Amino acid sequence: MPRVSTGESVLARAVRIFDVFTAAQRAVTITDIARRAGLHVATASRLVAELVEHGLLVRTPDGRVQIGIRMWELAQRASPTLSLREAAMPFLEDVHDIVGHHVQLGVLDGTEVLFIERLSARGGVINFTQIAGRLPVHASSSGLVLLAFAPGELQERVLTGALKQFTTHTITRPGRLRTVLAGIRRDGYVITNGHLHPDATGTAVPISHDGTVVAALSAIVPNNRQANAVVPVLRTAARGITRALNGPSADSSHP
Repeated sequence: MPRVSTGESVLARAVRIFDVFTAAQRAVTITDIARRAGLHVATASRLVAELVEHGLLVRTPDGRVQIGIRMWELAQRASPTLSLREAAMPFLEDVHDIVGHHVQLGVLDGTEVLFIERLSARGGVINFTQIAGRLPVHASSSGLVLLAFAPGELQERVLTGALKQFTTHTITRPGRLRTVLAGIRRDGYVITNGHLHPDATGTAVPISHDGTVVAALSAIVPNNRQANAVVPVLRTAARGITRALNGPSADSSHP
């Protein structure tokens, strides 16, 4: 791989360019790419032009840049979340029909939860998540479930790090977070009233594969005590997804 004078490979710089794009900002100018990726504008422009030539990025009519369809195609071929999404979708649709609010599927990525699927509801309560969007694990119901079953080293990294506050109900004290995580491991679910928005409650349960928690299934409902009724619906769906992932001989007692 060719290297620039700083010793950094061209591939490393290309990766930094891809990291600029987020679920919230999918079209970006060359100037913003250069600034956020820490590149000279001329370097960013040259690399973007090459990536556009290969179909990995595309230019919009107004001159901004987006992820190209070829990148999406390549990601779909090898995505480790593809089988999970395929197994989960029928159950997500059932939960969505029953609950009538937002339903989503999240996986752990570092200290964040990455949402790989979401079914929205017209007129549903406010929901900050988007497909391919991220949230800190301590702040969302899905993130808390994933953190509760994560390796101890990761838990300690979150517990000793900064816990961003979104509302007055967001967990920002390590001691409180430890207690909540222990409760999730004991009960198999979590309900977060107003942790991300005062009007919304998140309810989440774990999904397992080969005995390991690999994802979280959650629903976002209004803060009107609907969340407790959602728990058995989510648990039933999670068991179904677990069976689909593990095969017909899977133990139905998995969460």
